[in-house]
Amino acid sequence: MIKYFNRKNKKYEIEKVAGSTYLNWTYSSPCGMKLLELIIKKKVFSKLYGNFCNSKYSKKKISPFIKDFDIDINEFKERYEDFRCFNDFFSRSLKDTARPIDGNKNVLISPGDGRLMVYENIDLNKIVQIKGYTYSLFDLINNPKIAEKFKNGTCLILRLCPTDYHRFHFVDSGVCESTHKIKGNYYSVNPIALKNIANLFCKNKREWSIFHSDNFGDVLYVEVGATCVGSIIQTYLPEKNIKKGDEKGYFKFGGSTVILFFEQNKVIIDKDLLKQSNLGYETKLFMGETIGTKFTH
Repeated sequence: MIKYFNRKNKKYEIEKVAGSTYLNWTYSSPCGMKLLELIIKKKVFSKLYGNFCNSKYSKKKISPFIKDFDIDINEFKERYEDFRCFNDFFSRSLKDTARPIDGNKNVLISPGDGRLMVYENIDLNKIVQIKGYTYSLFDLINNPKIAEKFKNGTCLILRLCPTDYHRFHFVDSGVCESTHKIKGNYYSVNPIALKNIANLFCKNKREWSIFHSDNFGDVLYVEVGATCVGSIIQTYLPEKNIKKGDEKGYFKFGGSTVILFFEQNKVIIDKDLLKQSNLGYETKLFMGETIGTKFTH
């Protein structure tokens, strides 16, 4: 059972997890864990399922998925009946009006839809994966020089469920460097898995880049793949001017995670988000939603 805070209605809710029975069995039973290590975490498993989600045979999954998880089709840029396959639906674009963005340069926005955890004054060797479980930023990006820039900074972990809008965006105007790709496994990023796989984020396939933000300093973007995520697709152009809210990329099928690191004294995160994170709860929010402000001396 995953309990999170819904910022919109200010209530705690229980997450309806796609494939919850499968997840619990895989990550909590000896047999499931053995199968996980032998097959499920491997690239070939996610690639095969990704190929199915790219095929016309997967289209029949779209309508039941929308109904089961109460997804708002009025936000879609295209009619869902016109999607050729499940991955078209999964990586769907939304209408411009679906995710309004605050243009104030001093306001920090969420990079995507999902459930957010926030950590301040981070210890680079003990960044929280989930309450009681940590990992090292050095291991996450394999670049000590870059990692050192974010000592005592702020970390945002945005978990995207399979039911969420799966495109991620830039939180400010600026310029982004090229993406670095790191090969890895394909464990689930659901809290069920995070409790059972040590250093999971450092074991999964991931990509990272440095975004030179105009108002919040240098920001480290890390995208983490997961079980059945066929690909992490970067759609931005490196070294080109970017506007706040512009698309950075998207995930194909599967729950995924976007992690942002800010340098020390660059951002002040909203108090309600910090409160819930300190209590151990993720907060559900949407792309473009205000999550903080610029740090001023």
